Amino acid sequence: MTNASARIGLAAAALLTAAAAIPAASAQDGLFLPTLVYRTGPYAPGGIPIANAFKDYFTLLNERDGGIEGVKILIEECETQYDTKIGVECYERLKSRNPLLINPLSTGIAYALIPKAAIDKIPIVTPGYGRTDAAVGTVFPWVFNAPTTYWSQATGQIKYIASKEGGMEKLKGKKIAYVYHNSPYGKEMIPTLETLGKKYGYELELAAVDHPGQEQKATWLKIRQYRPDWVLFTGWGVMNQVGIKEAAAIGFKMDHMIGNWWSGTETDVLPAGDGAKGYIAATFTAPGRNFKVYEDLKKFVYDKGKGATTWDKVGEVFYSRGLHFALMGTEAVRSAVKKHGKKVTGTEVREALETLDITEARIAALGFAGMMRPMKISCADHEGNGPVAFQQWDGKQWKIVSDWIEPMRDVVRPMMEASATKYAAENKIEPRKDCK
Repeated sequence: MTNASARIGLAAAALLTAAAAIPAASAQDGLFLPTLVYRTGPYAPGGIPIANAFKDYFTLLNERDGGIEGVKILIEECETQYDTKIGVECYERLKSRNPLLINPLSTGIAYALIPKAAIDKIPIVTPGYGRTDAAVGTVFPWVFNAPTTYWSQATGQIKYIASKEGGMEKLKGKKIAYVYHNSPYGKEMIPTLETLGKKYGYELELAAVDHPGQEQKATWLKIRQYRPDWVLFTGWGVMNQVGIKEAAAIGFKMDHMIGNWWSGTETDVLPAGDGAKGYIAATFTAPGRNFKVYEDLKKFVYDKGKGATTWDKVGEVFYSRGLHFALMGTEAVRSAVKKHGKKVTGTEVREALETLDITEARIAALGFAGMMRPMKISCADHEGNGPVAFQQWDGKQWKIVSDWIEPMRDVVRPMMEASATKYAAENKIEPRKDCK
């Protein structure tokens, strides 16, 4: 182990020990909404702004509204380094203190926690990541991946490419390379891309990049030899920065390279300088901070010196993504508190998640108008059919360059149900009969 690795490991251990040492919270103290974060390690560039957004939004609700329906939010972080083992250790330390939900911020950690959720009665919320077939609520009643999933994103990416090529029929014979993080996260889209390749006739080349993604020269030399028409890119943390620089170095047309929604924030493109101009990424939150929630964050959090970062970092793409995550969770908790009173449980929050309906009017009231789309979850559908948009880097900022694109539900939903049915059979799970 290097000295740097040792320091990181000691820091993580200290954070875990600190979390364990804090006196146990109870429902009487407030609403316990812990966050699993990674402010250290190779994935910190993505983890830090999301962690900051969670903390800031919870602080905003406490400072502006007195919490959720007048009940204070108890804020606490546990550092995972994006490591599944450490993430599970965080979860095990926190679960006895009545957390109302857990957002793992990692597909690997999410996979590990899914079997625990039903036993511990703690909802697992994985917005835009995690296990895609968990959208089937009859098999995965404790997991929620709204507003959209990796499989839906894949169909949105292919539809976007088709719109640039002149129609779905123009995909036949095209060459698409998929460069991905060699982990459950990166592999999640592959079945959908392969299914769509058979359906529309494009050729798919797979190129895995091993953790943490700092060595990619061989991968991009392979891409140059393959000469794809389009590259789809699923990276995270330092892998994004390296991949975009390597793509630019081989002269690939950046307006034909599409990152997933975890490969398109400011820290991903800035290291490549002008080479990143034209790069495209999927998103389900609009970029920028021209939204009322940012006015409230300035007034009630940052002007009071209670911000988690500096004001110039507020509004980055992943910061807005973190606000979206925090909104989803707190609105479910709000619904549970309204129905059951100040002392709510994970079971009651799970029930609230299954009827969550965040309308345009509610989005506007919360200060998010224009940043996100409405979200509606049901007992059977934990994804909520969220559309995907695409943003492009112009060298200085991200700009939306597409309409909101609806996923191919006719392709994705049957795949989800088939996969969930297989999972249920393998794990001896009896699908719920009470979902309409």
